[in-house]
Parts: sequence; C-alpha cells; structure tokens
Amino acid sequence: MDPRTTPAIPAVMRGAVDLSGLRERAPASRPPAAPAPTNGAATPESPPPSGGTVTVIDVTEATFQSEVLERSLATPVVIDFWADWCGPCKQLSPVLEKLAIEAGGSWVLAKIDVDANPRIAQAFRVQGIPMVVAVVGGQPVDAFTGVVPESQLRPWIDALLKAGGAAAPASEDPALLAADDLLVEGDLEEAERAYKKILAERPADEAATAGLAQVGLLRRVEGIDPNVALSAAAQAPDNVDAQLLAADLEVLGGQADKAYTRLVDLIRRVSGDDRDKIRNHLVSLFSVAGTDDPAVAAARRALANALF
Repeated sequence: MDPRTTPAIPAVMRGAVDLSGLRERAPASRPPAAPAPTNGAATPESPPPSGGTVTVIDVTEATFQSEVLERSLATPVVIDFWADWCGPCKQLSPVLEKLAIEAGGSWVLAKIDVDANPRIAQAFRVQGIPMVVAVVGGQPVDAFTGVVPESQLRPWIDALLKAGGAAAPASEDPALLAADDLLVEGDLEEAERAYKKILAERPADEAATAGLAQVGLLRRVEGIDPNVALSAAAQAPDNVDAQLLAADLEVLGGQADKAYTRLVDLIRRVSGDDRDKIRNHLVSLFSVAGTDDPAVAAARRALANALF
C-alpha cells in the first residue's frame, strides 16, 4: 500500500510473514461457539443465510486456509486478532464489523481468537491485541495494533482496496519453510532439529532463531492451564518459576508488553542467580518477536536500567 495515501496507523508488519505452514496442514480446532440468534436474524459472527454475502466470519486453525488464504486470492481479508479478556478489542471489533457489513462483501473480516488459535497468532508474530492484518493474494500486506478510530479505519481500508494488494513475496528458503511447517504441525522435536540445522549453517538467521525460541516457548507451556498458572503467579509475585510461566502465557496470549514488564519488575526484586535466570528467559522471549520489534527495543532498555 502506498504510504502517501494511507492514514497514520502504526504499522507492525516487518516484511513478509511465512504462512506456508498454515496451508492445508492446520490442525483441527474446536469450532467457535455459535452466538445466540436474535429474533432469527444472523449476527455478524454467525454464517450468513443461504446465498447471502459473507462479510464477517470466525476463523480457526482448521479453517484458516480456506477462509483466509484461499479467500484472499479473490477478496481482501482483514484479520481481527482478539481475545475475550481484551477490553480494547471490544472497542475496535464492533467498528470493524460495521465497516465490513457496510462494504457488502468487497472485503471480508476474519475474527481470530488468539487464545483458541495460538498457532495462527504465532505465525503472525502477534505481540499485542487488538491487532489487525490485511491479507491479499495469500500474503499479509499491511497491519496495525491498538484501537484506531473509524475516521482512520475507513481510508486505510479504501487504500487497501485501491491498491489491489501487492502481496509481499514469500520466503523461498525451503529449509526454513520445512521447519515452519513442522512447528505449525506441533512436531516440536523435529522443528527444533530443523531450526538448529539452519543455525549451524547460518548462525545469524533471525527467522530460525525466532522459530527455535517459539519451540522452547511451546514446550514450556505444554499441558498448562493458563488460568491456574496466572492465578498462581498473582498469588506468589516473587516466585520466579511462577512468574516466568506467566510471562510465557502472556506472550502466547498477545500480551508481550505485559510479559516483558512482569519480568523486568521481577529482576528489580531479586538477586544472584535468579537475576541471570530471569534475564536469560526474557532474552528468549525477545527472540520470539525479533530484534526489530519496537516493544522489544523498549523492554531491552528497561532491562538494562533494571540490571545496572
């Protein structure tokens, strides 16, 4: 999209996002709960009547390929990453739904719950919600985070439609694509092996470093009940292990800023080996987002202040 014609919405896309691992191989996911009908009328989140125009859809890992990637080949798709606990999401989502319905099918709003669909959130490097991503031709072309007023959303969408969406080129590194596929499939052992092989050949490969960090993150939270873990962390603010786990869950839930702040504050309250343990954990979370993420840059400065 031409930056001269788009509104001043803070962009977060940092080049192409590799979505190949979400094509055809998305694992089954429970379907979203159907909203209760009101006087027989379809709500924005429910399927349209037979023969109706699709404007707003709930998307899961199981339907991502057909509802987002394939649909975006013909019609621009705007993804709304949200969660039930996210207050700002409840401000932005109704505006997006309204605009999608008004558009009458010229673009489609795809709503993705980050808690129910963590693999999609990871693929898009979601670090905070609400996050909105425009997908055209099977690739993301623009994005922003935070609540944006309708007066800015309208020209942003207009620019998206006028641009026709020149999609960012996909990565052509077959080794990285294969590793990403393994990660999305949930084969963490093979994904780890694949990323390590890439890094043995190219130690500075940031994409492989991020992938390996994601493997570690997923392993740490495997089988964990987020509500129980976050409650335990709230009750034991100085328990290092509990706080590290809570930070992991917050990163996966799109609250990276909160996770970084949690661990930087914890470093200020501990000493000795605990400091090194927390610092190393925080650095691994930075790797998931990438070195050019603004939130990471801010957290690194905060970490330096806390340590020195």
